[in-house]
Amino acid sequence: MKMKFQPLVLAVSACLIIGCGGGGGGSTTPTTGGGSGGTPTTPTTPTTPTDAPGFTEVSVHDPSVLKVGSEFYIFGSHLAAAKSTDLMKWTKVADGVNNTNPLISNVLTELKETFDWAEATTLWATDVIQLADGKFYMYYNACKGDSPRSALGVAVADSVEGPYKNKQILLKSGMWGEASPDGTVYDAQKHPNVVDPDVFFDKNGRLWMLYGSYSGGLFIMELDKATGLPLPEQGYGKHLMGGNHSRIEGGYVLYSPDTDYYYLFVSFGGLDAAGGYNVRVARSSNPEGPYFDALGNDMASVKSDPTKALFDDASITPYAEKLMGNHQFTALTGETTAPGYVSPGHNSAWYDEAKKQYFLIFHSRFPGRGEQHEVRVHQMFINSQGWPVVAPLRYAPPADASVASSAVAGTYQLIDHGKDISATVKTASTLTLSADGKVSGSQTGSWLLGSNQQLKLVLDGTGQFDGVVSKQWHQGRSNWAVTFSVLSDQGRSLWAVKNP
Repeated sequence: MKMKFQPLVLAVSACLIIGCGGGGGGSTTPTTGGGSGGTPTTPTTPTTPTDAPGFTEVSVHDPSVLKVGSEFYIFGSHLAAAKSTDLMKWTKVADGVNNTNPLISNVLTELKETFDWAEATTLWATDVIQLADGKFYMYYNACKGDSPRSALGVAVADSVEGPYKNKQILLKSGMWGEASPDGTVYDAQKHPNVVDPDVFFDKNGRLWMLYGSYSGGLFIMELDKATGLPLPEQGYGKHLMGGNHSRIEGGYVLYSPDTDYYYLFVSFGGLDAAGGYNVRVARSSNPEGPYFDALGNDMASVKSDPTKALFDDASITPYAEKLMGNHQFTALTGETTAPGYVSPGHNSAWYDEAKKQYFLIFHSRFPGRGEQHEVRVHQMFINSQGWPVVAPLRYAPPADASVASSAVAGTYQLIDHGKDISATVKTASTLTLSADGKVSGSQTGSWLLGSNQQLKLVLDGTGQFDGVVSKQWHQGRSNWAVTFSVLSDQGRSLWAVKNP
């Protein structure tokens, strides 16, 4: 579980150079490709079900989730925050780094030291956690943007909605030619850009802070669970992933009591519509790592080649399990919209202990909508190999989540997310799961449905994919659709939505 409480208690802007809570990226605008789409079919006109969900959209870049009582809160960049009781209908709480923002009163004065050091006037990805004293600790950060000159600090409030009062700066980066916290001269290729904090309790009650972006990569250090401050003599902490200005950022750790693994979610690529942002995951038996992908690659060795051009994506592309990236399904005749995302990423995650459900919370841009972004929530499932897979459509709870085995056979729209970091928007091809267990269409092979809606696909020339069949709300059809999400040991995800 992502324990954002003490046990027994509980950007539209793109940083175009050394990423700060998200870097700009690709040199081209999004294109489409990767599937045939198939010939549109005419579906039967469905009756709107009695459990049809409703949604209220919100824009919070880099959303980090915290549950307080019955409400979910998300905090993000630019001092934005929102809340929801159901993960579907969101209400904005705050937005904008200005002195009227209720989260931090007189923020330009309150965090003046931070802004002065970072030579910035805004804040990047914020994370909030509640400690044993009942108070809420906001880990904030600011970055210059064209260099990793950043400051990361903590502010404290009695209420989750503030006002937060600054406690102190914890870390600084970008001190060219000067000693860094580990005592050596700061080196942006190996030392972190101190942004994108994620603070969490592990299963044993120890408190950790994961942070970092581009520059020297992601790092983790232990915090004092009483004060929320770093334990002494850690320097920048332990390096976990990235380096040499790799486009890797937005780290977030979720513990699963089902598998006893810690899952490290990250975003590869750039956050803007041309950046190819995509969500990946690695796992470890320990919160401080090392983290591995399914092929056993240690994420600490995943970094760009320093002999190549800045933001060398080719060196990092093969690693970690890619859960999703740019894509768009096909709108069939009679459907009002075709689901799809551009540069989805910088996620947080949540485990509901009572319902034993997993959720991924992220921001995304959309095909044809430029840099406009909104928050999306998708349910996740654990496959038979102990890896999370993400449901293809946004979260809404059906009255009956079960899918009968007889309902799995049929023709689907298939998205192959691949492993690339690219502005290309993957389009749908056609895949058929026959009742006799055969797969045909854009892929051939066999399929088998196991217990708990676990699905295995064995595809010719590609290998085995393991995942889950689920029932998801399709907004374009205003009805529930059978879907599946599967993942190979090569870290490649397939999403599919059954045709009506």
